[in-house]
Amino acid sequence: MNPLPVSLPFTDRSEAGRRLAERVRELDLDNDPIVLALPRGGVPVGAELARRLGIPLDVLLVRKIGLPGHAELGVGAIAEDGQVAFDDVALARLHVPRSALMGTVDQERAELDRRLRAYRGSRSSPRLGGRDVVVVDDGVATGGTARSALRMVRRAHPSRVVLAVPVGSQQAVEALRPEADELVVLTAPDNFHAVGEWYRDFAQLTDTDVTALLSELREAEAGAEAERAVRIRAGDVHLDADLTTPASARGVVVFALGHGRHDPRHRAVAARMRRSGLATLLIDLLTSEEWHRANGGGGEEVTAMTLAARLEEAVDWVRRATDVGDSRVGLFGAGAGAPAALAAAAGRPDDVAAVAAHGGRIDLAEERLPGVRAPTLVLLEGGDSFIRELTEWALGRLGAPHELRVVPGVEQLLGEPGGWREVGAAATEWFGRHL
Repeated sequence: MNPLPVSLPFTDRSEAGRRLAERVRELDLDNDPIVLALPRGGVPVGAELARRLGIPLDVLLVRKIGLPGHAELGVGAIAEDGQVAFDDVALARLHVPRSALMGTVDQERAELDRRLRAYRGSRSSPRLGGRDVVVVDDGVATGGTARSALRMVRRAHPSRVVLAVPVGSQQAVEALRPEADELVVLTAPDNFHAVGEWYRDFAQLTDTDVTALLSELREAEAGAEAERAVRIRAGDVHLDADLTTPASARGVVVFALGHGRHDPRHRAVAARMRRSGLATLLIDLLTSEEWHRANGGGGEEVTAMTLAARLEEAVDWVRRATDVGDSRVGLFGAGAGAPAALAAAAGRPDDVAAVAAHGGRIDLAEERLPGVRAPTLVLLEGGDSFIRELTEWALGRLGAPHELRVVPGVEQLLGEPGGWREVGAAATEWFGRHL
């Protein structure tokens, strides 16, 4: 993303972070994104960006290695994972061997460790693998520190790396462009000399300032659910979904739906599960175009096995790209998603720990039923003996413990409130028991 002219100078780092968030939002980050701010100056910028986008914030520690006797002249950097990077071109020009910097490296490593303890305490470093990682600073002058930060993030195998800074020198911006998948820079002025000259308030921050900001954000995150819209690639389509994670999730339930993730009944069931400590992913297994074709009578029908394959991709995404990926996974299939949930459970026996289904023809998963190993609950809509017979026949083919319950009222167009409450209670109890 190219820098654009903006009104300068920024009032302060917080204002720069708010303006930066507007540009980062355009990237549609969807793989469990996280903001990593470079202390100290990058933390208030990253804090505003994280607040605006509703994603978590942590720090990424990198210390500049200065030339002995001229500490302001950076000739390398050390990252928190211990990797040291030297600017060998600068060292050759200055006729300084690496060995002359070992004392400085040791000093900076000790300071880095001290700051890690101050900023992160006993918490472990965040997981970066498979995630969209946004590295933030208040600006880049030479780019050496940012380069070391980006390379450290790369070593953790993220899904995407974004560097976001309010201002930078044109030389640094161009040098850093190959280091990130996306580069968001609000402005790169022709007459750039130093980062601080582009802020009205560029007060030096203390460790206390940084820890206070981090504590404030962590307390806010701990007291609220993190909810965000995501898009998940499944084969040649992208599926829309909503991921909501309570503060301390002990498992995750994927709602396999045809095109009903906004249905208030499904959302009420999901909310009940979250109150019991389960994260939820509500996913539409049909695209909008497929849904409209199916309801308009045109186009080829999407089969239950195709939906199951898409659901398996969604399970893989949960495992790979979210903070709840290490939790036990349950599948809740409704309508067209009911047979898909059972078929997907057979396809991912090591990942799916429990299944609940209601409102669909689970017999459509006939060929995959013997491969289901996860305990299965079927909530049957009342009043149709033919569907009950098909369901009982299908359950007889399951290779897993199972239970059948009849929930009256949910088959009606709007559904009886009591019936849907029973669905939520039964499914939540089932997943609570098996997750």
